[in-house]
This record gives sequence, structure tokens and C-alpha cells, in this order.
Amino acid sequence: MKKKLLSALLVSAMATSAFVGCGGAAEETTAETGSTTEESTEATEEASSEDAIANLIAATEGTVNIELWCSETEEYQTVMKERCDAFEAEYPDVDFNITIGAVSEADMKDRVLEDVEAAADVYVFPDDQMEALVKAGALNEVAAQYTYDMNETDTPATVEAGQYDGKQYGYPFTASNGYFLYYDSTQLSEEDVASWEALTAKAEELGKEVGFEVANGWYLYGIFQGAGCTLTENEDQSNNCDWNSETGLAAAESLQSIASSSAFKSYGNDDLLANLNDGKVVAYVSGTWNVNAFSEAYGDGYAATKLPTFQVNGEDKQMASYSGYKYVGVNAYAENTGWSMLLAEYLTNAETQEAVYAATGEGPSNTEALKEASSPALDALAAQSEFAELQRVGSNYWTPAESLGKNILDGKVSQEVLDDAVAGITQPVE
Repeated sequence: MKKKLLSALLVSAMATSAFVGCGGAAEETTAETGSTTEESTEATEEASSEDAIANLIAATEGTVNIELWCSETEEYQTVMKERCDAFEAEYPDVDFNITIGAVSEADMKDRVLEDVEAAADVYVFPDDQMEALVKAGALNEVAAQYTYDMNETDTPATVEAGQYDGKQYGYPFTASNGYFLYYDSTQLSEEDVASWEALTAKAEELGKEVGFEVANGWYLYGIFQGAGCTLTENEDQSNNCDWNSETGLAAAESLQSIASSSAFKSYGNDDLLANLNDGKVVAYVSGTWNVNAFSEAYGDGYAATKLPTFQVNGEDKQMASYSGYKYVGVNAYAENTGWSMLLAEYLTNAETQEAVYAATGEGPSNTEALKEASSPALDALAAQSEFAELQRVGSNYWTPAESLGKNILDGKVSQEVLDDAVAGITQPVE
């Protein structure tokens, strides 16, 4: 069993604000003039941070074991191994044993909560999982920082989304956890990809495939939200949902009509990639995690844009989406908390975020790294951001939403089907 172990040196340092705190640099006032001496304070804090790290090194005996869990993709596993090796090189006097496990970020919360004490010391997770992880005692508060101040280096939105109940629990890592439309511009024009109706018509003409994963609540949300329906989470993690309204029924009928096209496909990610490689798919809704696959498949025609519009009762509606961020967190039961926090910082600094972007295409949250990131995918994500919201939905949403998506794909759209879906989505949390 792991023990919650935090060096007394680090606790003392954080208690006296010796590290660079999350609130930014403190100010000192001279006794003679009452003026602030920010430069002196910053120099003092930098020295204090260096001293604290030096003290941690001096207090370290034996091997420092750290287990890291991150995405199972080859790109992620490779870049995180490289960055962990670089971290070890930063502290040559310490004997590290850093192991990297492959866990899908979508499953991270569930894997961690299976046994918090036995879970990884450091792990990557999406922002919508934070509340459950904090409530389960699976995350250490980021009460102070050693090597940089996220309030000065990262976008305010990513810092804020890493907080719960006024406290910081996540180190901002990426700012591109959303979805948009990839397409092959050698076969489709900007007009073709502007609406689902035009896109499916053109794909039928070409004998090709387009679509999105309808039986997945993450994407299905975009149709109902875009039509004007609402889905919100309550404090007890139950949901409010009005998808069985007149507007919701019209939205479901619109999606059924789109999905009935012979060109429309609802692939899960593995099937999508298989068919993409076969040259069948000329446009599909996905995210930055698949940027390499799409850019390779489409070659010179590689392009991306915001999600298409769709018609509801004769009016064009913009398909909405979820947006989100990814964080690196430190387990409250980490075997070596001080070193785990230093590693988490290292894995979220500007250099690492640039390396992750180069390897995976995921957009940085660090403002300096973001300046170096430019791609059709990130441009499309930025265009879609106007119509995107953070994912905040209770767990009772996903299974009924999946069933509703399957019914729509099967052509089973009715008031009764929507009523059943909403009853499941809004059921009380036990």
C-alpha cells in the first residue's frame, strides 16, 4: 500500500510561501519608503525555490519510484518517455525509476478510482473528471510551484478549469480537447463542408463516406445543443435535460435524415482509422488526437474546419460541441510526492508542451508554446470554440445518450424514444 508521503521540507516551504505560489509573486514593502520591491521578491522566491529543490535532493535516499499513466497512443508513449528521460537528466544525483503505463484518458478516472492508493503517482486526465477525482481524494492540491507560475505562463481559462472549490488541482497540459471536421480538400470544397446536407450529398456523388459517431453522447450533444436544447449538471451530479421537447424532436428527426444518407457513417475511433486508411472517408468529425492519421491520409488535401450546420424546421443551425482541457495531476497517495510534483511541473512546462504538440498535434495551454503551434486542426478548433462549451454532465447521461444515438441510426425517432432517453439522463443519482 502506498503512503501519503510529503517531505517536511516541502510542507514547510509551501507554508511559508517559499515557492512560487499559484497567486503570483508576492510584494515586499521597505520600512523606509513603503515602496514595493518586486524584483527583489522575485529573486528571493527564485532562490527559495532552488533551495527547496536542493533540500529535496539532499533529503532523498535510495531510488525514487514514480509511476506515470498517460494515453496509450504510440505518439504519447514516445514523447512522454523522452520527456521523463530529460527530467531524470536534470537531476543526475538522484536515482529515478519512472515507469509509464498506457491508460486512455477517457478511462483515467475509472482506472484511478478502482484503487486510488494503488493508482499511478502522476497521471493525465481531462478537465471533466476533476471533480470526481478531487472528491475521491485522488489528487494533491497544487498549493505551490517550484519552477514556474502557471498564472503567468498558461492561459487563464486553462488555469481556472483546473480548479475545484477555489483550489488548484491540475497542472495545465493541453488546450485542445474538442472536436471539429477533418476533410479532404482535393475532393470537397468549402461549400461542400459547410452543412451536413451538402456534405452527404457530395459524398454520395463521390461514392465516399462522411459522418460522426452518433451513438456517443460526446458528439450527439452537438446536435441537440446546436438546435437550441439544453443539458446541464446539478450539484448532486444529476442532470437537467429538455431533449424531449418539440425542438428536441425536430433535432432528432433532422439527424435521422442526415444519418439515413448512404454516405453517412457512425464509426468508433478504431473503425474510423481503418476506413480512413482505406481511402473511404473524405470527411469526419474528430479531434487533435487523430491529426497525424488525417494528415497522412489526405496528404496535400489535408484540411479542417468548424462543424457543419444542419437544418431544423427549415432553419440552419450550427452544430455545437464540447471543449476541454487536459491536466497532469499528482495522486494524493504518491509514494514520492515532492518528486512527483516536480515531474508534473516538468511534463507541463513550455518545452514539454511544444514536444507534445509536435508529436501529437494537441494544442498547448502554455502561451509561449502556443505561439509555436499552428495547424489546420488548431485553426478549426479555434473556429469551433465559439460554439463549444466545457463538458459538465453527470454520469447518468452517457448510457441513455448512447441508446438514443443507436435509435436515431436505426430510424427509430419518436416522442416516446426521446421521453425514455430523457428519463434515463435525468434519473436521480444513487
